[in-house]
Amino acid sequence: MKNEIQFICNDREITTAVHPATTVLDFLRKSMRLTGTKEGCREGDCGACTVLVGELNNEIILYKPVNSCLLPLASLHGKHLVTIEGINQIELNPLQHAFVDEGASQCGFCTPGFLVSLTGYFLTNDIYSAEEAINSLDGNICRCTGYASIKRSVEKVTNEIKLNKNYSTLEKLVELKVLPGYFLTIPERLAAIKLLINQHASGVFISGGTDLFVQQWEKLLSSDVQFLQRDASTPTIRIEGESCFIDSQTTISEIKSSGILQKYFPQLENYFQYFGSLPIRNRATAGGNIINASPIGDMTNFLLALNAQLHLKEKDKGRVVPLKNFYTGYKQLDKKENEILDSVSFNLPQNIFHFNFEKVSKRTFLDIASVNTSIYLEEENLTIKEIHLSAGGVAPYPLYLFKTKEFLLGKTISPQLVKEAAEIIQTEISPISDARGSAEYKRLLLRQLFFAHFIKLFPKIISLEEVV
Repeated sequence: MKNEIQFICNDREITTAVHPATTVLDFLRKSMRLTGTKEGCREGDCGACTVLVGELNNEIILYKPVNSCLLPLASLHGKHLVTIEGINQIELNPLQHAFVDEGASQCGFCTPGFLVSLTGYFLTNDIYSAEEAINSLDGNICRCTGYASIKRSVEKVTNEIKLNKNYSTLEKLVELKVLPGYFLTIPERLAAIKLLINQHASGVFISGGTDLFVQQWEKLLSSDVQFLQRDASTPTIRIEGESCFIDSQTTISEIKSSGILQKYFPQLENYFQYFGSLPIRNRATAGGNIINASPIGDMTNFLLALNAQLHLKEKDKGRVVPLKNFYTGYKQLDKKENEILDSVSFNLPQNIFHFNFEKVSKRTFLDIASVNTSIYLEEENLTIKEIHLSAGGVAPYPLYLFKTKEFLLGKTISPQLVKEAAEIIQTEISPISDARGSAEYKRLLLRQLFFAHFIKLFPKIISLEEVV
């Protein structure tokens, strides 16, 4: 990619030919000398480096908090980057005042990240609540553990800021001095920046990059990388006939909030709150999760239980591969070198069905799974007509439980059947001992989570006492 990258950083228009894989964190601190954005964990866990990225969508800018340590510079082309310096004004704004009044800043290292994330909450919502505002900070950690004072400051400012329906959110936040006035000029200025066009048809193709930039960010700086881009106004989730298609670059946040998917999966938001944090979900994509081939990928685990199909493209050629057959070994895929994952699809349920997702990790939120599992089940008078099961953290790759599916199909749900199926599962998995637990622990954990599926979905028939 030899194109110059153009974007707006706070109120300043930037044009740079810096390597596109340079992280935004490094560019801000080393090239622009904007050091309010802090370098903490460099893994997207602490939130000290949080920035806002605004993207033009039908003359309106949609802002999202993201971790700048995992954000490639190329992804900023045509967008508005906002750092803590970009929301500072001559006097403290209401959010900063609340932090001062409630003593929410101790050593101060995490404070910029908290304030940027909180600003993002006010920018992306029309109706405010203290609970939701606090939840929006799930990607920010205070190592001084000053959470009580931070919560008080959030509750205070949330109660103070009320929007007038006669104004847009942006206009009102400028009027209330939450944001500087230059924000009102950004939509017109972004519209003047042309889309960046990839010049090459080969190289390392990257979508979200939330795992690559943890593991291999230095290697990417010496690689020919192509960052996939899409038009923000183009729908990424659509229904065609009896199938649902999800564009490979659809973020986890977009899937989580999809009205189309929530119609079929009412618990979707609850499941997805355990997928990373808000800044991670705003960058991580469905395609990236699949191609990354992590044995504990949450999105992949979810899609395996939907018996999803992958749509791969290479120039003008395309083919479809069942997700359950896509993984051939650890980090080994049924994918040609220059093929790109275009989209993933699954058949929409036409009958009454049951679905559940379970995950256990060392921390409840913002953590990778020790073991995860999903189930899709259709039944008639308790006889299983269709079933798909997945398991993560117990094999070298995301696992579809073929043998267990065949064993359960056509049988009547009962405590005895569930116990017998749990034994079949043990023959399909091959966990190893690592930092997330011993192999024996993971076997036991998957067994219990498998029981949890049926206890939750069929509480009148299956109880914990009957299966353990």
